[in-house]
Amino acid sequence: MIEKRPAMLFGTVIVLGSIWGLAETGLGMWLRTCASSYSGAIMTGTAFFFMAMAWALTRGVLGISLMVALASLFKLFDALFLSFPIKHGAIANPIFAFWMEGLAFLVVIGIFNERLRGKIAGRALFGGLSALLAVNLFPLVKFATGIPACVVPGTNYPLSLYYAPVAVLLSSLTIPLGFLFGEKLNAWASSWEPAVRWERLGYPISTSVFVACLAILGWIRH
Repeated sequence: MIEKRPAMLFGTVIVLGSIWGLAETGLGMWLRTCASSYSGAIMTGTAFFFMAMAWALTRGVLGISLMVALASLFKLFDALFLSFPIKHGAIANPIFAFWMEGLAFLVVIGIFNERLRGKIAGRALFGGLSALLAVNLFPLVKFATGIPACVVPGTNYPLSLYYAPVAVLLSSLTIPLGFLFGEKLNAWASSWEPAVRWERLGYPISTSVFVACLAILGWIRH
């Protein structure tokens, strides 16, 4: 199993976290020009897709935590490329969102038994509940970063709560998809022999993906 191969576990986390971090940046740029009000909800669904993949592969809190840390690292590199301070709303608040999404995922998965998580309907419910918890946690960002969450124009109502139905709907789709992709990849990797080949190549490959994603991020921002 993948969880018994440290190089495979960490290598997979690096790849997923790098792709997620790059996707967050790309989506953020695109959504600001077409549907900024929905951006948080769409990014929540995207985050849960990658988390579900990571869980299907690693089956552990460490895998989710490391992936969230990597996505946060990409956001910090984004601040460097944009010459933004870390406590800028476009940097600190998304990082807080990543960790709240990770926390929500782990809390909800802790109350779902293995049998329920194995069913499509159960996974859809898991996705919806994770999103609902995450969007309700996000308004606490002001206490963590000092920067309040964005609100609906003309009101004091957080956008994350206003568009919660969108986040819930998307996540009820993306989490089942993430589990499906992760399980397919798990099955393929578990049957790949000899395992030592990945032990030797896993870190170089995953590190190359990390560097490539950073290079793409730098190219996008310049």
